[in-house]
Amino acid sequence: MEDKEYATGVLLKRFLPYYRKHWRVIVTDLFCAGLTTICELVLPMIIRYITNTGMQSLASLTVGIIGKLAFLYLVLRIIDCLANYYMADMGHVMGARIETDMRRDAYTHLQKLSNTFYNNTKVGQIMGRITNDLFDVTEFAHHCPEEFFIAGVKAVVSFIILATVNLALTLLVFVIVPVMIFVCIRLNRQNRKAFAKQRVQIGELNANIEDSLLGQKVVKTFTNEEKEIEKFQKGNDTFYQIKKETYCYMARFQTATRAFDGLMYLAVILGGGLFLVEGLITPGDLVAYTMYVSTLIATIRRIIEFAEQFQRGMTGIERFLQIMDADVEIFDEPGAVEMPKPKGEISFEDVSFSYPDDKNIVFRNLNLTIHAGEKLAIVGPSGGGKTTLCNLIPRFYDIDSGSIMIDDKDIRSYTLKSLRQNIGMVQQDVYLFSGTVMENILYGKADAGRDEAIEAAKKAGAHEFIMELKDGYDTYVGERGVKLSGGQKQRISIARVFLKNPPIMILDEATSALDNESEYVVARSLNELSKGRTTVTIAHRLSTIKNSDRILVLTEEGIAEEGNHASLMEKKGIYYEFYTMADRFERG
Repeated sequence: MEDKEYATGVLLKRFLPYYRKHWRVIVTDLFCAGLTTICELVLPMIIRYITNTGMQSLASLTVGIIGKLAFLYLVLRIIDCLANYYMADMGHVMGARIETDMRRDAYTHLQKLSNTFYNNTKVGQIMGRITNDLFDVTEFAHHCPEEFFIAGVKAVVSFIILATVNLALTLLVFVIVPVMIFVCIRLNRQNRKAFAKQRVQIGELNANIEDSLLGQKVVKTFTNEEKEIEKFQKGNDTFYQIKKETYCYMARFQTATRAFDGLMYLAVILGGGLFLVEGLITPGDLVAYTMYVSTLIATIRRIIEFAEQFQRGMTGIERFLQIMDADVEIFDEPGAVEMPKPKGEISFEDVSFSYPDDKNIVFRNLNLTIHAGEKLAIVGPSGGGKTTLCNLIPRFYDIDSGSIMIDDKDIRSYTLKSLRQNIGMVQQDVYLFSGTVMENILYGKADAGRDEAIEAAKKAGAHEFIMELKDGYDTYVGERGVKLSGGQKQRISIARVFLKNPPIMILDEATSALDNESEYVVARSLNELSKGRTTVTIAHRLSTIKNSDRILVLTEEGIAEEGNHASLMEKKGIYYEFYTMADRFERG
């Protein structure tokens, strides 16, 4: 995933569409923001009127007038409270809705990304981007339009009112504002870079923690607890240093804003005092002036303080867009159609392939035909491309040239979903989701019933051991199925494929990690599963593929040998050497 940098304008432009379906809430929120601003701006005018009237003629300042002004302010305060309640409630709900929509879009896009993306990206980094980073977007989405709208209204209205009081003093105060904004923007750029570094490092920290905790058995086996603590502490210290740098920039930023605050108050004290001495301003006007300047300074300070939240939001949006802009390398070609239930003939025609990230060539002009209903086994040394060949059939990767055909039609002419629905895979590294046994079996066919799942488990030879579990099919299997043995997990994964009932099967070293007893049970289940289907089997234990219709020996140079077990043993070539070596090893 490329850590691309985006200009602020680009980030805002890409983010604005998320406001579209919430425009009524935004309009109402800004209207409420306008009401709270009016309430705040009326107070200095009331104080100004009372002060000037009292200075000129105290007798004319009656209880009735004060009561009316107090009642007016009370009504305005009630309006202010109601408007603020709406802003705090519905405004934040809108922000949370936008965050939810963005997280949905990011997760949906992640589902479309290829194996190459996940091979080169840490899961902890991805988790950080779609959780922590988007938390900041909630506050940003709500407060960004609100804060800038309030600031704009207060600045314009305050300038107009203050200009009518004393234009010269107003210009003296407001000339400081552009300089203040310029300096703050410059300092804010440093803040944003620091926040981005902070996000990257917390992603690294999450990835390291996840890696270490998931590998706890290995850590304990090799007594490497201290090493893991040391590795964590190194990342933790790096995060501390980045946060320290961030706080340094924040301190500069806040010090600069306080200095400009002081300059504006100094202008009011010096200019206002001199104008009062010269009779160019009344005491009431100066009081009102001071209150408006205080309001203006508080608004500017609030915007400046919001700048930290703004930068966090911008960083969150930027890291969200880095996910959304990650290339979808495997996709439905234009005009792709649904695949009908295939007979199962698979052919590789002049197929060349190299992995996109390292460009290492795996196949060059490979030709192979797998007949419908055939049981094909693939053996060979590590690195020969056995697993890669199988991963090309469901388009986990796209080939560089040539074509892969199913029933004489290029697999790229089918939609990905329909192609993969017709292919079942059982792998050595079984992945069970956190949940119950039943939920994991039903993963093979979402609309299947409980009875169908149980029947699939029986075919997979899993029903008996499942019924012996504490809660039977409703037993919680733990994260990644940690509560089950390797053989039990494998049989559940086979049950999942039985339920899916695909016409094409790929078995990738499905029994190599099992003990002899489990291997026997699982192999029997796999034999049952492969009946009447085109089956491609990768195996290290050659004794499990003796009865295959055809065996390929695949090396880095391509297909080195081909035939059934008997014919390959007669050749006394590579397969013969592999088999006799494996036989000696298994006999001890």
